[in-house]
Parts: sequence; structure tokens; C-alpha cells
Amino acid sequence: QVQLVESGGGLVQAEGSLRLSCAASGITFSTRVMGWFRQAPGKEREFVAALSWSGGRTYYANSVKGRFSISMNNAKNTVYLQMNTLKAEDTAVYYCAATPPYASEPYDAARYSYWGQGTQVTVSS
Repeated sequence: QVQLVESGGGLVQAEGSLRLSCAASGITFSTRVMGWFRQAPGKEREFVAALSWSGGRTYYANSVKGRFSISMNNAKNTVYLQMNTLKAEDTAVYYCAATPPYASEPYDAARYSYWGQGTQVTVSS
């Protein structure tokens, strides 16, 4: 049984930082793309960041480039999203997701097979 469990969300002031974690069980990262998406109230789910199965390539939405950083710890089967210089518009529920093995498209939510339950990030201005 595959499980993705996010943690680390919370309330933070603008310009602050948070680190989200996604602990995975039942899968290994080595052959998958691991991604972070977010959904704000009244808006569609949008891509935030992804890390390729080889671990060597990262992808970011333009809105977070230079502020957010995705990484993984294979030994802990955990993916992280370091979020710096947070803005009010970053407020959303953040979801961790995993593609099937050997997937190559990181931006499309429909390509991801497994999703976590989400963690709320609220940035106060």
C-alpha cells in the first residue's frame, strides 16, 4: 500500500520560511518523478516543483523559482520542499505526488499516480 504523508505546513509571516516534508511508504523514489502541487481556495491545483527519478534534474513553476527548493533523501524515502521568502499568494494546501515508474513529464498533475492528503500553508501579510 502506497502512502505519501506531508508535514511541515503552518502559519508564517510574509518573507518567512517553511520546509515541507513528504514521507513515502510502499514506493521507492529511484524510478519516479516526485512533485509538489498546491491548491488555493477557488483555484485549480497547480504545479510547484518536481524532482526527476534520477535525482539529477529539478523543475519549478516560474512563480516559485529562486525561492523554493526541492530535494530528496533516499535513505529516509522523504522529499522536501524548502520555501523561502514566502508571499501571501503562496497560501494554499500543498500536496506531494509521485508518478509511475520511469515517467518523464513533471508538470502535469494527471501524470501522477499517488497523492498525499495535503498540508496547509498560510502566509500572513
